[in-house]
Amino acid sequence: QVQLVESGGGLVQAGGSLRLSCVVSGRTFAGYGMGWFRQAPGKEREFVAAIWWSAGSTYYADSMKGRFTISRDNAKNTVYLRMNSLKPEDTAVYSCAAGPAFHGTRWSDYTYWGQGTQVTVSS
Repeated sequence: QVQLVESGGGLVQAGGSLRLSCVVSGRTFAGYGMGWFRQAPGKEREFVAAIWWSAGSTYYADSMKGRFTISRDNAKNTVYLRMNSLKPEDTAVYSCAAGPAFHGTRWSDYTYWGQGTQVTVSS
């Protein structure tokens, strides 16, 4: 059974940082892409970043470049999202996903999803 479990969310002040983790299990993800998405209350789900598991190549939404960094640790089967200089508008539920698309930016590019972790940025 494939599982993706996120952690690391919480309450942080504007300008602060958080590192989200997504532990994956149940299958080998070589040849798969991993992505982070977020959804704020009343807004559509938004692509944040993607990484190709085997090569480690990355892709970001334009608005996330420079502040967010996606990475993975093969030995720990974990994908990370480092978020710096956080703003109140970054408040959302952040979810990780796995799927066969290379640098997929759409919800439909992914097959497996985690439950999400809440990030709240106070002003």
